[in-house]
Amino acid sequence: MTTWLNRVFRLRPGEGGLVFILGMMLLTNSMATQISGVIAISGFLSEGGVNQFLIVLLIDMAFILVVTSFQSLIVDRFDRISLVRWTCLTFGMLFIVLRLMFAFQLPGWLNYSILYLLAEQQWLFFPLIFWTLAGDVFDTAQAKRLFPVMNSLGFAGKIFGLLIAAGAAAFFSSRKIGTEELLTLNALFYLMIYSISAPQLSKIKLRPMAIAKDETILKTLTEGWSFVKDVPAFRFLTIAIIALSSSDIIIEFRFLVVSNETIVDANEYQAFYSLFRLVTSIIAFAIAGFVTSRVIEKIGLKHTFFILPGVMLLSALWMILQPNLNGAIGAFGLMWIIKDTIDESARKSFQSLVPDERRGRVSVFMDSYLLAIGTIIGCLMTGLIVIMGTLTGRDTFYINYLGYVAAASLIAFWAIYNMRKVYDSSMFNWRLKRRQRAASLLDKLEF
Repeated sequence: MTTWLNRVFRLRPGEGGLVFILGMMLLTNSMATQISGVIAISGFLSEGGVNQFLIVLLIDMAFILVVTSFQSLIVDRFDRISLVRWTCLTFGMLFIVLRLMFAFQLPGWLNYSILYLLAEQQWLFFPLIFWTLAGDVFDTAQAKRLFPVMNSLGFAGKIFGLLIAAGAAAFFSSRKIGTEELLTLNALFYLMIYSISAPQLSKIKLRPMAIAKDETILKTLTEGWSFVKDVPAFRFLTIAIIALSSSDIIIEFRFLVVSNETIVDANEYQAFYSLFRLVTSIIAFAIAGFVTSRVIEKIGLKHTFFILPGVMLLSALWMILQPNLNGAIGAFGLMWIIKDTIDESARKSFQSLVPDERRGRVSVFMDSYLLAIGTIIGCLMTGLIVIMGTLTGRDTFYINYLGYVAAASLIAFWAIYNMRKVYDSSMFNWRLKRRQRAASLLDKLEF
């Protein structure tokens, strides 16, 4: 059996145990993240209401800005094996504390808000330190063989988590049990992986890390901003990212409003939301595996960025013209799938132009800071329109924030059009000097 598995997954002697334990870590976190996210969203909507979700999201984005500021410093200053294991232990203990908060019947809006913030850290922080550790453990040749295997386990964990969340809603409802019991399961997942990982991870000998003594949060942020500001193609793409990230949260908010009004029961909503996430995740996995690379290769990288603004505009119009659950599902599902597949792959490919010594800072700036800033803008804009609409008593005020999405999509079109015009000249910018090449070469890369 072991020989057959080694042959199927192309494992060489001594790799099986390590790949298994690292893959199980990724699977566990993916599974627990999905369970946390589904419970947090469905529970908060029933306890606090969808409008209050904007406040939680604002807090979450501010928290992400703070956490992101410390990410690179933390990862490079501690032993990464210990950091991964202690992160698992910390998550396990936090879920125990959260379960006790539910047991002591603290306000539901507070419990679900904290759970949502925790789920965001499961999604944001754990993968950062996990893949950093994996990159230290395996060399480049091993990574090409083994990372897809571990990544597939992470995807399997995502599916398992959504299936558990969907099944638990019906199972617990018939027995008058709250779905917060799943938090105990999450705690057990993390504590189990913390315990069983010690024997395998203790065998790993990592190379010493070279830590820059003068590295500071301000220096990291300034380096990312300076690069984006000085390279025209990146500067225009930054405008598009902010416009689109402020829009996608509005599309998601409208989806939550419509679905929450249609499906009132909390357990039914949890089952619905879990199945929605499951279906979109499976579709996204298929697109990422069989479509994305072909699209980028066919139309070229710099043209690929036009796709998401077009989808965002279509989603806004779809929700305006079909303001019911079917319209919300179709518009949000389409936007979510395209954003997480084609657009994300295009962004990562574009960031590969950045020299190695700057890529980490630029990636953190573009993928975390800009995302948080755009989301905060979207939350503030939506909150203002909701307040004004509530005061005036209009039922159709949602058209105003969907109209903002349409306008932001056009701004993103303009920014990407200008990025496309300066694309070739940007490739010879001095900040790209270590990766200087003709732009046409990038479009010929095999994805």
